[in-house]
Amino acid sequence: MLISFGAAWPASIYKSYVSRENAGKSILFLWIVFAGYVFGIIHKLVFSYDIVIYLYALNGVMVMADILLYYRNKMNTEK
Repeated sequence: MLISFGAAWPASIYKSYVSRENAGKSILFLWIVFAGYVFGIIHKLVFSYDIVIYLYALNGVMVMADILLYYRNKMNTEK
């Protein structure tokens, strides 16, 4: 699940970067997904540290990039 879901983030980031639009994006969804990855990392650190923590971290970084692009695009459309 982490690999297949994580494979979609680069396409989403690319679309946000190139189009400079937020059409079809939900900032609430992005923040919820990001929180899920953060809690996944915390769980792995506390209960069962293994290699999967790096997938959580990689996906979290990609979601954060998409969140930052969301706000960049929002600022550009408000001008």
